[in-house]
Amino acid sequence: MIGCIIQARMNSTRLYGKVLKKIDEKNSVLYYVLKQIQESKLIDKIVVATSELEIDDAIVKVAKKMNVEVFRGSPTDVLDRHYQCAKKYSFNTIVRVTSDNPLNDPQIIDKAIKKMITGKFDCVTTSLLQTFPKGIHVEVISMDALKKSWKNSSILYEREYVTPYIYNNSKKFKIYNLINSKNLSHISFTINKNDDLKFVRKIISRIQNRPILMKDILKVLEKEPELLEINKNHPFKRSYLKIKK
Repeated sequence: MIGCIIQARMNSTRLYGKVLKKIDEKNSVLYYVLKQIQESKLIDKIVVATSELEIDDAIVKVAKKMNVEVFRGSPTDVLDRHYQCAKKYSFNTIVRVTSDNPLNDPQIIDKAIKKMITGKFDCVTTSLLQTFPKGIHVEVISMDALKKSWKNSSILYEREYVTPYIYNNSKKFKIYNLINSKNLSHISFTINKNDDLKFVRKIISRIQNRPILMKDILKVLEKEPELLEINKNHPFKRSYLKIKK
């Protein structure tokens, strides 16, 4: 079974409660994350994986309102949370996305899943060499690779960010990095600060089609390149490689 695990928490250090910030008059960041992922044609089940902390009860409420199942686990050992979730639902392929990316493109997600299946990879990712906009992000992981990571990851960073063990041990895993035809990594749709929220709100208000696809977003930005000024200073960049033990 191909399962999508959406990692979500309220207690973000960069923008507190960002997953439930409103993007339009009615709907939150998490709502858009779920609606976009639900448009995937290859994912069999979606589960929101949040923590056991009381603060994350609000996330559970939103997910259940949208008829999406919830798994609750460790607030700090996010790798364990993913592994236990995948194990509970008998996923053999895990699509990992985070809840701060409300414009994730379901067609690109399905492209990654197809590459995973046809190439028999352990991991297909957009992360190692970032060419898609930040926020167009997906990692597809085999259950076997996730289990090995869960069993062997020994440092906090690997437990917190789920996939660094795979990337740092590339000789042990068959990894494929999905590349966009044009490097658009200077654009960010990830919600890390208030400027990102403002930018994404502007984008969504200009697109009527659902799901919202990357090609539709790029058309908006081609017509209104000045929108990129809203959150052009997005220095947050995570390196998954060669984390010292």
